[in-house]
Amino acid sequence: MKVNLRKTLFLLPSLFTLSSIFCGFYAVVLCLGEVDSESFYRASLLIVFAMFFDLIDGRVARLTKTQSAFGVQIDSLADLVSFGVAPAVLVYRWSLQTMDTLGVLLAFVFVACGAIRLARFNVLAMNESGAPKKPGKYIVGLPIPGAAGVLVSLVVANHVVAGTLHAQAMIVVAVVVTLSFFMVSTIKFRSFKDMKLNWRTMAMLTIALGSSGALAILYHPSFALVALLTCYLAMGVAETLFNLSRRGLRRRRGVEDEEEA
Repeated sequence: MKVNLRKTLFLLPSLFTLSSIFCGFYAVVLCLGEVDSESFYRASLLIVFAMFFDLIDGRVARLTKTQSAFGVQIDSLADLVSFGVAPAVLVYRWSLQTMDTLGVLLAFVFVACGAIRLARFNVLAMNESGAPKKPGKYIVGLPIPGAAGVLVSLVVANHVVAGTLHAQAMIVVAVVVTLSFFMVSTIKFRSFKDMKLNWRTMAMLTIALGSSGALAILYHPSFALVALLTCYLAMGVAETLFNLSRRGLRRRRGVEDEEEA
């Protein structure tokens, strides 16, 4: 019996994707019933492992040249479970449950915005034939793993310092609502798919890795993750505002040229 190696390679990315789904599912299980700070910490780590598998499956697909429409769809389903439902349940049990029904609705808003974000991504990632497009320079809306990463890093950081952030429900609400807005917004965030190794890129990576490494050593890796993701958000907003101001300036110049003519 001959084994078709090509067909076997198609299974590799899906195995990593399914591993991501398992991590998200198990994180939800840990948040059920009687829970404590250690349970939230373990659930957070599982979502971090899900991020690792999510990062690997795309790389494996490109390395083995097994990208497919099926891969795009199952990857989005995995993201909804691991980075939509799992962090929403986590943050609800960790903090928002004190707000009763309002807390449920706020957690659902995060899941709903994540689903909308993923559906829009799937539409934009497909060409007319249904095949996946080549990744672009920018991504419309905050990627759902990034939004989940902010929530998870807050839970982990709070656990490490034995803090009481979970008791500050309004702060958590502000973070959840802000992340939900960024996911469904039209703000463009860099995908870093086109990153080239030049002096600017190396300088940026050195600063980012150096500052995050210092935070990780002085405090905890979760603080470094919060800093990196916050900078990523700020960079997307700053670039959008800069582009809008530049377009506005071009329009004013165009109007002035028409008036002079």
